[in-house]
Amino acid sequence: MKLLIPGGAGYVGSHMAKYAQNQGHDVVVMDDFSTGHEWAVRDYEVLRVNLLDQEMLARSLKGRQFDGVIHFAAKSLVSESVKKPDLYYRNNVVGTLNLVHELLRNDINDLVFSSTAAIFGNPVTNSIAEEHSKLPINPYGQSKLMAENILRDICSAYSFNATCLRYFNAAGADQSETIGEAHEPETHLIPNILKSVLPDGNKLKVFGTDYDTYDGTCVRDYVHVTDLAQAHLLALEHMNNNSGFSAYNLGNGKGFSVADVIKACEKVTGTCIQFAVEGRRTGDPAVLVADSQLAFNQLGWRPQYDSLDAIVRSAWRWHQRGSR
Repeated sequence: MKLLIPGGAGYVGSHMAKYAQNQGHDVVVMDDFSTGHEWAVRDYEVLRVNLLDQEMLARSLKGRQFDGVIHFAAKSLVSESVKKPDLYYRNNVVGTLNLVHELLRNDINDLVFSSTAAIFGNPVTNSIAEEHSKLPINPYGQSKLMAENILRDICSAYSFNATCLRYFNAAGADQSETIGEAHEPETHLIPNILKSVLPDGNKLKVFGTDYDTYDGTCVRDYVHVTDLAQAHLLALEHMNNNSGFSAYNLGNGKGFSVADVIKACEKVTGTCIQFAVEGRRTGDPAVLVADSQLAFNQLGWRPQYDSLDAIVRSAWRWHQRGSR
C-alpha cells in the first residue's frame, strides 16, 4: 500500500512509518516539524505542511493517490491544552477537518485516526471498553472526541471510512534503537524516569500521591509504540471489507501505578531512582486502563510487548544511545 502519514515525524507517527516500511509499504510523511523531528524521517518522502494551511495542503495532495491515511498530526499535552484550549481546538479539530476535506476532494477514502483514552474522562469502570461514557475533563480529550464525532458524520454522509484508535499510554522504542520518544517538553512518565538517571538528567517529579488508588499514585495502561503501529495497519486492512466508522481501545489491559513504573525502571537500569513529590496536574484522572477485547476480536490485534519490564527495557536502550 501507499500510505500518507500526517504527523509522521512525531513519536508514534515515526514508529508507524518505520513499521509500515518494514512491512513493505510505501510511506509518505506529512509534518510541519513544530514538534516532530527531521532525524526521525530521513528514509521517507516528506511533505512539509501544516494542516491549518489549507492552500498548501490542497497543493500537496492534488493529484496524489494513497491507499490509506494514518493521521497523527495533533497537539497532545494535557496541561498545555488546559492553558491554551484554542490552540488545541484549532490544531486537532480544524486541522483534521481540513485534512478530510482534501482527502474527499482527491477520492482518498480510508483514514485511521490517532485518538486517545482522554476522551473518556474519569472512568466509572475498572477497565474502559468502547461504549464507556465519554466525558473528557480537559481540552485535549475534548478536541479528540470532537474530531471523532466529525469523522463519524463524514462516514455517514460520504463514501468514506474512518477507524479511530483510542490508545492509552504509548511507551517504549523501536528495537532498531534509531527512533524513540523525544518530546520537548517531555511530560511522559517512563522517559522522564529514565532521563533522570542519566548524567545530565533532571530530578524526577511525581505529580500527586493522594489519588484513590492502591498506593496513591496514578494508574495507567502502558502499550508499546510498535504494538500501536501494528494496530494501525490492521485497521487499514479491516476497512478493506468493513466500511463506515469504527473505533477501538488499545492497551495491554493491565494497570501500573507511577510507583510501579519507578520500580520497573529501577530494575532495568540497576539504579535507585530519587524523586520529588509535587501536587496533582490539572486534568489527570486517577485510573485509565483499557479493555481491548474488541480490537482483539475484530482486528486480530495482539500486543507483543506484554510486560512493563520489556517496554521499559526498549525505552532504556534508546535513551542510553543519546535519544537520537
